[in-house]
Amino acid sequence: MTVIEGQQTDLGAEWTEVGGRRVPADYGRPERAHGAVRRVVGVTEMPYGVVVVRGDDRVEYVDNVVSNDVPGEDGAGVYALLLDPQGGAELDMYVYNAGEQLLLFVPPGEARPLAEEWREKVFIQDVEIDVASDDFAVFGVHGPKATEKIASVLNGASSPEGHLSFVRGRMSEVGVTVIRTDAPTGEEGYEVVCATGTTVNETGEERANAELVFDTLLTQGLNAAPFGRRTWESLTLEAGTPLFETELAGRIPNVVGLRNAVDFDKGCFVGQEVVSRVENRGQPSQRLVGLRPEAVPDAGAAVFRGDEAVGEVTRAVESPSVEAPIAFAAVDFDVGGDPDADLSVRVGGEEVPAELADLPFVEGSDRSARIPEY
Repeated sequence: MTVIEGQQTDLGAEWTEVGGRRVPADYGRPERAHGAVRRVVGVTEMPYGVVVVRGDDRVEYVDNVVSNDVPGEDGAGVYALLLDPQGGAELDMYVYNAGEQLLLFVPPGEARPLAEEWREKVFIQDVEIDVASDDFAVFGVHGPKATEKIASVLNGASSPEGHLSFVRGRMSEVGVTVIRTDAPTGEEGYEVVCATGTTVNETGEERANAELVFDTLLTQGLNAAPFGRRTWESLTLEAGTPLFETELAGRIPNVVGLRNAVDFDKGCFVGQEVVSRVENRGQPSQRLVGLRPEAVPDAGAAVFRGDEAVGEVTRAVESPSVEAPIAFAAVDFDVGGDPDADLSVRVGGEEVPAELADLPFVEGSDRSARIPEY
């Protein structure tokens, strides 16, 4: 459940469920919210699961099981994957070094299974693994004016500059951590993290920390528009950002071109060795591409070259920015590399033309670090 349901209901939130967590789908006008993020700035609740790893061996332990190098210094983060023995993505996550602990932000509903699995694999290491999803609220701030927005409400620190770096400060009497994102929406982006609990404000009123921070982000300094999951999905698709649930789950990083999540030279466990072998000795069987179909297909819709099925759509929307249908599709590797490929997708039982498209579909104020590269 969202940590600020009453507050979001008052704003007109309509609800959906992601990974067992109830979150706003939109606030009644998703296209308008989408435009606000593209032109100015918007705020959304990020429904992460949170895992905390403590102990002297915390960095070494996590580094040995994820696909990227875990930073050893406080204030830095990394995007990484947990891979299965065949090299497929079991989870994606952000790993932040917060001094005496690591904070792992994972997809909704995945924190508890991950913590339980890792606890079973701890032997002699000094490692403590806890689920802390209910202990933190995380809000995303995205748009070309996001830096200006953060600067107008953050006290005690300057906005972090490097992607996945963070600073600590205060907003409306609440201690917060502000992270510079890797631009999943294709715009300048930050995530504001606060502990759940309460704070007594200047008037002596006791209020939930999350409510105070969310209200600050919406109304103080430069105003921001609230946006929900539906807008998140359209923004990230326009930006060329693969999401775990639709593009990443079960696929090896080479297929989705997710180079920022992987140190291809690590080779420290079975799944990573598969990924490194594909990288160094051959090419993946498929690649993730952008499509411009003439109508919006369902996820899973077949992609054809002539009469031959060559892939499937992973996600598609009617793009508010492009004002036309756009889609991600996983297709045969050679097909995705042929700009003249004569493609179609199945929509409502019929095949409609679709063209390969360069990514991102929309150039914003920042560039997503997850845009597929081959």
